[in-house]
Amino acid sequence: MKIPKLLSLCAVFLLSLVLAISCNQSPNTKPSDTSQAVKDSTPIVMGYSSWPGWWPWYIAEKEGLFEANGLNVQLKWFDGYLESMEALAAGKLDANCQTLNDTISFAADAVNGEVAVLVNDNSAGNDKIIVTAEINSLKDLKGKKVAIEEGVVDDFLLSLALEEKGMSRKDVEIVPLETGAAAAAFAAGKVDAVGAFPPFWLTALKRKGSKELISSKAFPGAIPDLLVVTQKLIDERPEQVQGLVNTWFDILEFMKNNPNKADELLAERANVSVEEFQQFKEGTRIFTLEENLEAFSPGNSMKHMPFAAKKMSQFMLDVGFIQKVPDLDKILDDQFVKAYAAGRS
Repeated sequence: MKIPKLLSLCAVFLLSLVLAISCNQSPNTKPSDTSQAVKDSTPIVMGYSSWPGWWPWYIAEKEGLFEANGLNVQLKWFDGYLESMEALAAGKLDANCQTLNDTISFAADAVNGEVAVLVNDNSAGNDKIIVTAEINSLKDLKGKKVAIEEGVVDDFLLSLALEEKGMSRKDVEIVPLETGAAAAAFAAGKVDAVGAFPPFWLTALKRKGSKELISSKAFPGAIPDLLVVTQKLIDERPEQVQGLVNTWFDILEFMKNNPNKADELLAERANVSVEEFQQFKEGTRIFTLEENLEAFSPGNSMKHMPFAAKKMSQFMLDVGFIQKVPDLDKILDDQFVKAYAAGRS
C-alpha cells in the first residue's frame, strides 16, 4: 500500500505544480502582454526641440523608460522651437517642452489649455546673444541688425538685457528668423548679432571674431525650461501625466548611473559630437526634485515660478509680446511633482 500512496502524493504534487505554472503564465501577468497593452493604448503625443534640458527625453525613448512607466509616448521632434509651441496651442500635441515665458505667451489662446507640471532645468548661460568683433556692449547694439526667433525665449533674453541698460527692442533692428536660420545668417555675415540656444550658437561662433555679449547666466531664474501638458490631458488621463513626471526622474537616475552612455545619446539627439556636447553642460542646470518643489512654491524671487510668471507677464504686456495676461494660477500645477516626492518618502 505504500507505493500507491506515494504515487498518489506525487500526482497531487505534479498537479499543483502544473496549476501554479499555469497561473503564473496567465495572460493578465505576461510581461509581453502588458507591453502590448501599452503599445495599443492611446499615445501621448509630446513635442520637444533643440535644448539641452529637453534632449534627455530621447533617453527615455531609446532605453524604454516610457514603457517602464506604463506609457505609450510618441515623441515628436521639431527643428523649429516656435513650431512646437504653435502645435501645442492648436491642440496637435498633448505635451510640449517650452519655457515659462513662452507658455505665458501661448496659454491664453491654447485650445486645450497649457499647464506646466515639471521643471526640467534653468538656462544658466546656454541662451546667448552673439555679436561681431566690434560690438563690445549693449549700447553698441543700437541700430544694429539682430537675427532672432521673434517673440520667443532669446528675444525675451535680449529684451531683458536691453531694458537693464535703459534701452528697448526699438533701439535695434530685429531680423525675425527661426533660430537655426538666424545663427546661419550671422555666420554668413548678414546680420550683426544673433540670439541663439544650443546647438545653434556653435554655428554663430564660427564667424571670425564673433563672441558672446550676454547670456542667461546674467539673469538667474529668468528662463525656466518646462514640461507643459494640456489641461485636457490632466483632466482625462492624470495618471499618464504622473507617468511622464515619474519618467523624467528615471531619466535623471539613468544619466547619473550611466554618464558615458547618456552623453552619447544626448549628443546623438543634438546631432553634435560628444566633445561638442560637453560645451553645453555648464550652461544648463538640470533641476533636482527639491529644486522643482522650490520652483513651484510661492516666493519673492525669480527662483519661484509664481513670482517669475507675474514679472514676465507684466514685462511682456508692456513690450507688446502679449495682449492679455492669462490666468497664471492655471498654468502652474505642482500636484504631480508633489505626488512623486510623496511616493519616495
